[in-house]
Amino acid sequence: MRFLIAGLGSIGRRHLRNLLTLGERDVVLYRTGRSTLPEDELAGFPVATQLEAALAYHPDAVIVSTPTALHLDVAIPAAQAGCHLLIEKPVSHSLDRMDLLRAAVTTSNIQVQIGFQYRFHPGLQALRRWVLDQAAGPALFVRAHYGDYLPQWHPWEDYRGSYSAQAALGGGAMLTLCHPVDYLLWIFGDPTVRWAAARPAPHLDVEVEAIAEIGLDFPGGVLGGIHLDFVQRPPEHRVDVLARDGTLRWGQLKGGAGLWRSPSSEPAESFVPENFERNDMFLEEMRHFRAVIAGDAQPGCTLEEGIRSLSVVLAARALAGVSSEALGGS
Repeated sequence: MRFLIAGLGSIGRRHLRNLLTLGERDVVLYRTGRSTLPEDELAGFPVATQLEAALAYHPDAVIVSTPTALHLDVAIPAAQAGCHLLIEKPVSHSLDRMDLLRAAVTTSNIQVQIGFQYRFHPGLQALRRWVLDQAAGPALFVRAHYGDYLPQWHPWEDYRGSYSAQAALGGGAMLTLCHPVDYLLWIFGDPTVRWAAARPAPHLDVEVEAIAEIGLDFPGGVLGGIHLDFVQRPPEHRVDVLARDGTLRWGQLKGGAGLWRSPSSEPAESFVPENFERNDMFLEEMRHFRAVIAGDAQPGCTLEEGIRSLSVVLAARALAGVSSEALGGS
């Protein structure tokens, strides 16, 4: 099986390493040469600097890990060429040309998986099971909090030049940190966006929104809220669910999930993944994608699910007054 990796920044490198871990050796690289990472680990792989030349290698699958605003520039031609797709989240920065991607996917009869790796986090999977099983009664409210300090993400480069910090490349907290939007849809269903607000962080000197709050109504009367930011130190990523008979909670720091039934202060159930590391999510995602290509599994996050989560983000951005133009920096 031949894989083409489009974009060799940090996430593209991670996918390359995970493919090698899984025993895949037939890998082609499509890159512009703008990555600020060392070149050593890329030695020995065929490299193309033009997409047409990269697709001429006839890959079975293409991993799209370019900046968000450039995803469809790769995904549409790759789909038209009959390549299966793993597209990093979010699908794009807008819904423009999504009809072209859908048409190419249908015509070529290929599989598409969107790279929301938290669907492969065992602690979050446990939380989802408890919610769906109503282990603490019907859910009433959910709150997701995802705060992380942008300048510390990639110590090897000036964060202000990263795609996350540039509106034109699809950056900003709402798009870059959209994982909670996806996994809350995965757990609770498609919501209605009731309100949203966003603010810059002048001390970061970036042109995109750095703090955002989103208010949601989920099916079944579940009220929801999402907080996203580029400024929190130390980082924090957690989910709290209030249910009729108790509380459910997941936190990324330790990776575990817990379920409390009222009035006990001790967890009725808990799940802590053994020896879990952050890369395990990505590795399982890649393992699953290979099974999807082989016809042994359905995509962990389908194209249509990815489009729905993007639609929620775009609705929130619109309510918050955020567009593809700069929100304002220093």
